[in-house]
Amino acid sequence: KLLWSLFGACLVAAVIGYKPVVIVHGLFDSSGAFVELLRFINQSHPGTNVSVFDLFDRSSSLQPLWKQVEGFKAAIYPIMQNAANGVHFICYSQGGLICRGILSTLPDHNVHSFISLSSPQAGQYGDTNYLKYLFPQFMKFNLFHFCYTSVGQRISICNFWKDPHHMDMYMNSSDYLALLNSERTNPNSTVWKKNFLRIKKLVLIGGPDDGVITPWQSSQFGFYDDNETVVEIKDQDLYLRDVFGLKTLNARGDLFLCSMAGVEHINWHSNYTVFNTCIEKWLV
Repeated sequence: KLLWSLFGACLVAAVIGYKPVVIVHGLFDSSGAFVELLRFINQSHPGTNVSVFDLFDRSSSLQPLWKQVEGFKAAIYPIMQNAANGVHFICYSQGGLICRGILSTLPDHNVHSFISLSSPQAGQYGDTNYLKYLFPQFMKFNLFHFCYTSVGQRISICNFWKDPHHMDMYMNSSDYLALLNSERTNPNSTVWKKNFLRIKKLVLIGGPDDGVITPWQSSQFGFYDDNETVVEIKDQDLYLRDVFGLKTLNARGDLFLCSMAGVEHINWHSNYTVFNTCIEKWLV
């Protein structure tokens, strides 16, 4: 009986042909953190080929994001080439920004669903345990002194540190997020937008009890103004001007926000309700 059920599962996977799933981890993570997520995927979509890479693990995740983009791109590209019907991305925390870098700079990617799982897509500005651990001598109000230097930009968290009180310095110094958002002059912005818009679905997952992503709405492209009042995605300049395609995705009906209370940052990928509500339906 077990053999028959295994055979049936393989048959379903072969007939339906679930797209391969690529998971990109976050700060201080490694592939071992995603055991539960792998189990959820295999239960709901049996036979799915899931790849989690042991690249830039743990302290190596502090390396500059463009370096990580190139490393992950080299590992993921062969999977894309072998997937005639495309692949899905699930990108967690800092990994969500790495995935944006890949999607913006890879002209022939075939990513179907880009699922951004509690990722600081609009930037980070908050006093968190991560910050105390990494920069014990700094707090959010003075970290710009370090992050907005050439030395600071060699550390991943500084690549997406966005101080709403020092936007000029951010726009002049941010080598990563300000380029992705075309907040600083980017000669490649038109091409990057075209590349990014190859995705079929953008799913932005986050919630008010995250405790790390600050403001939590950054996981859905909301961010602080200079009074530290959160401006939601549809009132953001980068949405209104359709800088890299958010407005286009929304007009296409391909932009989805999934908010969930009661989930702490480290639990997004192991919470079955999150998977069931916000992820499962996009893995077909």
